[in-house]
Amino acid sequence: MSRHVAVVTDSTAYLPQQAMRRHGITAVPLTVVLGDEALLEGTEVSARCVAQALQKRGPVTTSRPGPEVFAATYRAAAEAGAEGVVSLHLSSEFSGTYDAAVLAAREAPVPVRVVDTGMVAMALGFCALAAAETVEAGGTLDEAVAAAEKRAQGTAAFFYVDTLDYLRRGGRIGAAQALLGSALAVKPLLQLDGGRIELREKVRTASKAIARLEEIAVERAAAAPVDIAVHHLAAPERAALLAERLRERVPGLVEMHVSEVGAVIGAHTGPGLLGVVVAPR
Repeated sequence: MSRHVAVVTDSTAYLPQQAMRRHGITAVPLTVVLGDEALLEGTEVSARCVAQALQKRGPVTTSRPGPEVFAATYRAAAEAGAEGVVSLHLSSEFSGTYDAAVLAAREAPVPVRVVDTGMVAMALGFCALAAAETVEAGGTLDEAVAAAEKRAQGTAAFFYVDTLDYLRRGGRIGAAQALLGSALAVKPLLQLDGGRIELREKVRTASKAIARLEEIAVERAAAAPVDIAVHHLAAPERAALLAERLRERVPGLVEMHVSEVGAVIGAHTGPGLLGVVVAPR
């Protein structure tokens, strides 16, 4: 982090390691608790381990980083020569990560701007990339924050889950609570809205839901220059097929990222997740 403005995010951004190294982005890990064992996302636990634990109905929970972890990250940035830090995090509706970063920022040796992006996964990752690219072009701390916030405002995330049970258990489905009970038989399409997970549509079968997910992404992308990420958990074939279809159908596609989500998001969505992030340039 030797740049004049350091870019920090958290492990739920699911940025490719190559992109993080190229742009000098640091990700602070969240924690996944499997049984009584606390493991750091990204280095100590994989999404596949979480999927297996969920399928066996083992106890899986997640927790935020402590303020001291952020404090150490901000100190390291300052020691490496940064004159400021932009710290971009997943929606505060999902986690206390943002709050922990705010606490640490108060004691940081350089100015730290903490941003609740209202996003998660590559919807958050694209915000971090926007900030990093602004810094690389000589932008100030305020300009990096503005670039990230602008990217967040234009970005949309939609996803399909095989079952709402995992989201129900984690208490993270917001207005989609209305789907519980007998309506759990439907295949829901969800979206990020105002930092929360909200129901977009109810579809009767998995195949129809995934086809509709493709249509929604194509409609959202339109013909403008756009980056797209396709996420999955334990569904690589579904993700590869969806990504190929979007490559064919989105005329303004600039970059396509296809990846499995990490352990934290996987713990709340369960195996079978398929998501699309559409981020206009």
